[in-house]
Amino acid sequence: MSKAKYLFFLLVLAVTCEVSFAKDQQDPPVPPNILFILIDDLGWKDVGYMGSCFYETPHIDQLANDGVVFTNAYAPAANCAPSRACIMSGQYPSRHGIYTVGSSERGRAEDRKLIPIPNTTTLADSIVTLAETFQKAGYQTAHIGKWHLGEDPCQQGFNLNIAGSHEGHPKSYFSPYRNPKLVDGPEGEYLTDRLTSEAIHFMKENAPDKTGKPFFLYLPYFTVHTPLQGKEALIEKYNQKEGCEGQNHAVYAAMVESADLNIGRLMEALDKYGLRENTLVIFFSDNGGIARFSSQQPLRAGKGSYYEGGIREPLIVSWPSQFSAGRTIDVPVSGIDFYPTLMDAAGIKKEQEHTLDGESLLSLISEGKKLERNDLYWHFPIYLEAYAPQKDQSRDLLFRTRPGSAMRQGKWKLHEYFEEGELELYNLELDPGESQNLLDKKPGKAKQLHRLLKQWREQTKSPVPTEWNPQYVPN
Repeated sequence: MSKAKYLFFLLVLAVTCEVSFAKDQQDPPVPPNILFILIDDLGWKDVGYMGSCFYETPHIDQLANDGVVFTNAYAPAANCAPSRACIMSGQYPSRHGIYTVGSSERGRAEDRKLIPIPNTTTLADSIVTLAETFQKAGYQTAHIGKWHLGEDPCQQGFNLNIAGSHEGHPKSYFSPYRNPKLVDGPEGEYLTDRLTSEAIHFMKENAPDKTGKPFFLYLPYFTVHTPLQGKEALIEKYNQKEGCEGQNHAVYAAMVESADLNIGRLMEALDKYGLRENTLVIFFSDNGGIARFSSQQPLRAGKGSYYEGGIREPLIVSWPSQFSAGRTIDVPVSGIDFYPTLMDAAGIKKEQEHTLDGESLLSLISEGKKLERNDLYWHFPIYLEAYAPQKDQSRDLLFRTRPGSAMRQGKWKLHEYFEEGELELYNLELDPGESQNLLDKKPGKAKQLHRLLKQWREQTKSPVPTEWNPQYVPN
């Protein structure tokens, strides 16, 4: 080989090695910002993109068009505190012990056949919350809105808390708010608007180009929880509008539209500050809508019930730089899945001793891969009294739910009630309203699912009430 050829060979080799080294030394993916929007008591049918013909939600509908819509998304519990505890812990209620709000002895004592399992009202410090995991990973964490799991979310992983305490609903949606964790605004300021303004300020001031850190912003609005209070102009608008499919409450509709307008403000801010592409946005509700205010038909019942209307939720996931838009996923998913999903998206490794009951949805969303699990479960060893017996669509007129468990596997849904050991079996594909109990027609399927349900309770150490209530009066 000539000297010239030899020198050329060395030059090519050096360039090749340099390119190879550069490939090996590429910067890791930039972790996303997280914006987790949680609406309180918003039902599956309470937004336009899910079929409401009364409420007007153009900004939420646009987010659905820009993201990925889940049609079979479930709350892990049928009312506020336990659902939020599941989201923050990534665990089923049996592990953290929060089953309801306040006492588990809801309703009249003489109507309760069993003594329910005692309820916990505060998320234990021993549980590593979603916020703590992200804080440890270097995220700037903020909580703005309703906490409901203790007195101070800053004790469980948040660098900033605005408005969050043990309170489950506001004293007023108009300033003065009388919230010790929120400075009052101008008289008449609307709470949903104010929380959005605080969130936008946080995103602006904590953009990664300013702080060098991504942010995790948990924005659990108080709306549309009671007390029902909306802006007068919007109330008047809906008073002039004809109701549709059981939805006709003007004040509730005004609150839904205010929530929608503020979702629009959030998305506009993400665009304005150059954050939209690498911000993973979740839009979800903590439980079903309140049946006496807003029908969820064709789903049965509402908040507090483990029929579909009480636990199936609107869910949108959007991450423009990673997820193609305008898609719908029908696979059943749950609020317990957010914890592992967000960790996966941020590249955070799970610590071995940390129990998570959910499953990451990242591969399902980005690659269409099947989930490893086949079943979802619910456990509620408690009582929840009726709200409006004629509208609740419960099994009886006294309670929205009685102690029991439920599970879903594919199209099948099984309910078990502990007082009498009764089972109900439904084919959700043909009967989303859970009106035809197929127990007698499909006893083999019911037996198979019941066996799985009991195995799951054993695995999760889910307590079942067995002690009879001496105050019970047969009715």
